[in-house]
Amino acid sequence: MLTPADKRAAFRKLHESGCFIIPNPFDVGSAVALQHLGFKALASTSAGFAWTIAKADNRVTVDDVCNHLAAICAAVDIPVNADFEDGFAHEPDKVGVNVARAVKTGVAGLSIEDFTGENAKPLFDRALAIDRISAARKAIDADNSGVLLTGRCEAFLRGQKDLTLVIGRLTAYAEAGADCLYAPGITTAEEISAVVKAVHPKPVNLLVGAAGPSLKAASDLGVRRISVGASLARMAWAGFMKASKEMAEQGTFTEFANGYPGGELNKMFS
Repeated sequence: MLTPADKRAAFRKLHESGCFIIPNPFDVGSAVALQHLGFKALASTSAGFAWTIAKADNRVTVDDVCNHLAAICAAVDIPVNADFEDGFAHEPDKVGVNVARAVKTGVAGLSIEDFTGENAKPLFDRALAIDRISAARKAIDADNSGVLLTGRCEAFLRGQKDLTLVIGRLTAYAEAGADCLYAPGITTAEEISAVVKAVHPKPVNLLVGAAGPSLKAASDLGVRRISVGASLARMAWAGFMKASKEMAEQGTFTEFANGYPGGELNKMFS
């Protein structure tokens, strides 16, 4: 097994050039499967993990998440980036304490977002949001861990589709110590290009769904890495719920014919 330091060095190397997909497992099994398929790094998903313990997104605890991260990091030999939500605190000093906990799980990177959790006022005030990134940076650097920090602006996901606001925040997060920048919800080539150019030379993470650009198209726009959020978890739940509803509503079992072969799973996990 590689050490956390090895994984962190490999993760930083991935961000130096090109564009890579960093898929989002939701448990240890899906993490190992993604490594088996040849992906070079993984990223946790807050929603995907929450659903595995019967909770809604943004309703898990820092204990839940740190235990989950430690389990995934121990199970794979590739870097893991943590979706660390809002740092599980509002105040910068408390964000710093929780980030220090996350670093000890073995993650190679983590993201801090500016979503307050309140729809009435979805974004932290700009100055506070910047201070929270600074606190995360200080916590990461306290023991020279080398963990890569991603600053996330949630404006587009929370109904504030103001690209000027997003770029202003992302550039401020970069100045406050974020190594990578992320604005989930931007989708057009114009939006993506504008963000990439604004934070250059720092790398940009792009969230891609069913209608998003391909790896090549994103690379051509200057994106450095692509994540898929809870999409893989939703795909897994789609099969589970479809088969379960058939049993519950019709008393039949035809959906099982579409299941992935158990023998192949046993082979992969052996």
